[in-house]
Amino acid sequence: MTDRIRAHVFVSGTVQGVFYRATTRDTARERGIDGWVKNLADGRVEAVFEGPEDDVEAMVEWCHEGSPAADVDDVSAEYDDPEGLEGFEIRR
Repeated sequence: MTDRIRAHVFVSGTVQGVFYRATTRDTARERGIDGWVKNLADGRVEAVFEGPEDDVEAMVEWCHEGSPAADVDDVSAEYDDPEGLEGFEIRR
């Protein structure tokens, strides 16, 4: 089994009001990634991905594109040990 990792991601650009959270949720669920995604008051999107290293890395890479209507300027990710999240949700 591959090691599980956790990525805490911040995405900036035109990423709110463009279905970024819903598309992130759907993509993460398709890949079997646990975690959450939410909008921040400053216009960025924050997300946490937990799962096998390759799958988490693929999700972080995916964030550079995001939903079809998104215009991503920057993606920053910090890595840590997973907290054992289950499922993937949109947080308010």
